[in-house]
Amino acid sequence: MKRSLAHRLIQALVVLTGVVLITFVMLRIVPGNPIETMMGEHADGATIQRMTAEMGLDQPLINQFFRYISSVVRGDFGTSYSLGRPVSELMGNAFANTLTLALLAALFAWIVGLGCGIFSAVNKNRLSDRLLMGTSLLGISLPVFMAAMFLQYVFAYRLHWLPVSGTDSWKGFILPAIALGWNNAGQVAQMTRTTLLETLQEDYIDTARAKGQGTMGVLVFHALRNAMLPVMTMMTIQLSGLLSGAVITETVFSINGVGRLMVQAISGRDIPLLQATSLLATGMVILGSLLADCLYAVLDPRIRRGD
Repeated sequence: MKRSLAHRLIQALVVLTGVVLITFVMLRIVPGNPIETMMGEHADGATIQRMTAEMGLDQPLINQFFRYISSVVRGDFGTSYSLGRPVSELMGNAFANTLTLALLAALFAWIVGLGCGIFSAVNKNRLSDRLLMGTSLLGISLPVFMAAMFLQYVFAYRLHWLPVSGTDSWKGFILPAIALGWNNAGQVAQMTRTTLLETLQEDYIDTARAKGQGTMGVLVFHALRNAMLPVMTMMTIQLSGLLSGAVITETVFSINGVGRLMVQAISGRDIPLLQATSLLATGMVILGSLLADCLYAVLDPRIRRGD
């Protein structure tokens, strides 16, 4: 297991380095001058040339890349072109909101998804099962922005229970968390039902029943432990996806998070900020994959033994 984990860490570093390199090169070969975008159309050529030299954008690409890598290793991601503030400071403030939103969305998705999936498996082919699976399919199919606007209309505009946007209080995170987690809840429910029904057909389940264990005992002590392996893997990866992919939700609800920061960086051709947000998004996905592997090994002894 230690060798496998070390191998995965090496793979993660290689992938992360590759993403940094590709992002760095692509942002610099795309037509357009970021200094012109930053200073506006009325800036004169001499000023643009001077700013380009000061920021090192006139140097060879290989020199710019190694200078950037050395700065990142020291924790320096540069200064935002459009906002004029250190990128690390901007990312720190935005990541706190994104992390809160992602954790609340994951909590909603896991509680609702697991509950609905287990209930549907126990009540297979009944009306309640079909209603829940139909609702979960709707959650998977419904775009995030539509769910967000529906929640805003019902609970903010009509009922006035929750704020429309912003995060001035903890209530501001409720609607965004539901909108962001709804799709994942449907996925968890579908997979939980499928894997649990497959597990309940195994021979050891019949043996447990033959020994006199009731339905709940078989479900809790035998079926759920094995059925949850692929579900837990997906849930872990979902969390990393929520951390790196809350762009639409943060934009609709006016949340100052990493996703909204990334949109701002793209529209303003803010290279340092865009590089940092891309690096963070990639790192979250890789970290989620590593956590999923570790969790899978903890839950399945066969993996720890190398079977």
